[in-house]
Amino acid sequence: MKFLDFFSKSIGIDLGTANSLVYLSGQGIVINEPSIVAINIKTGQLLAVGNEARKMVGRTPNHINIVRPLVNGIISDFDIAQEMLRYFVKRLSKNGFVFNYRRAVIGVPSNLTEVERKSVEDAAIGAGVSKAYILEEPVAAALGARLPIDEPIANMIVDIGGGTTEIAIISMGGTVNAKSLKIAGDKFNEEIIRFVREEFKLAIGEPTAEDLKINIGSAMAMEQKSEMTVRGRDLVNGLPREVIVRDAQIRAAIAKPLKSIVESIKEVIETAPPELSGDILERGIYLCGGGSLLRGIGDLISRDLEVRTTVVEDPLTCVARGTGVAVENFAKYSVVLDNPFVPRDIKL
Repeated sequence: MKFLDFFSKSIGIDLGTANSLVYLSGQGIVINEPSIVAINIKTGQLLAVGNEARKMVGRTPNHINIVRPLVNGIISDFDIAQEMLRYFVKRLSKNGFVFNYRRAVIGVPSNLTEVERKSVEDAAIGAGVSKAYILEEPVAAALGARLPIDEPIANMIVDIGGGTTEIAIISMGGTVNAKSLKIAGDKFNEEIIRFVREEFKLAIGEPTAEDLKINIGSAMAMEQKSEMTVRGRDLVNGLPREVIVRDAQIRAAIAKPLKSIVESIKEVIETAPPELSGDILERGIYLCGGGSLLRGIGDLISRDLEVRTTVVEDPLTCVARGTGVAVENFAKYSVVLDNPFVPRDIKL
């Protein structure tokens, strides 16, 4: 090992709409925080990033903006995204000891344009990384799930994130068929907010919708019924009010986006080569991402498609672990980097 190599590290980044995770070579995942930034719009000062910024959501004065620099997996505010990445890179240094980050492998949605891919690379380089490589999220997820993507068999992965759902069939180190949807966890939250507004005439924020989804949300009816007390602003008189929301109501609220995800998985299978379809029937479908934690979602897909569906171990970190696999085995997996597959993009 060269002396300077001791001071060099490579990193893997899952740059997600909802959360960003950073993998540091030789150590594993060292950062897992929301992709949120708080900005003082009067001074332009960055006030908080990640968990600290999330605490401010819905509680800030007019001169402080809470910004999500990524929308549907795409950088919507380049400067703020770069500042967020710079903050995370600085966080990697311990006790004032600064590494040279020679390489970053960044997981991104598979439907990004060349311009959007370039903006991700530029943001990483601007944050202090010497060289940035793009790895499509379905491939990263498959690597993180330790699926045998190099073998001539179908590996079907469905990554339900915050802004996008990535569906892909991977074989022999490449994507054979894929689809990207702008329908995922954030869409579930939007539908919950809309339902509570229409059903109860109550305004709630995104954090409350997220709590409802996590605590009582499900894709199918559960044996034990559940409910949750929710507080918000009465749309009639403008005063605070609380209501009781039941699991069946949340299930009804998110039924439409769930149906779109299931139908898209079905289409990817139907348009795949017949031999790979046989592999999927035998090996099943693998789910990852925060959306895969919705109770009963695997059972729903298994029931509707008649294909065994498995949620991978630790689904929230699957893509980040996959970027880590690419970082630690760069020579082996360099062929899958910066190698875009152009899937069909579905919008509701």
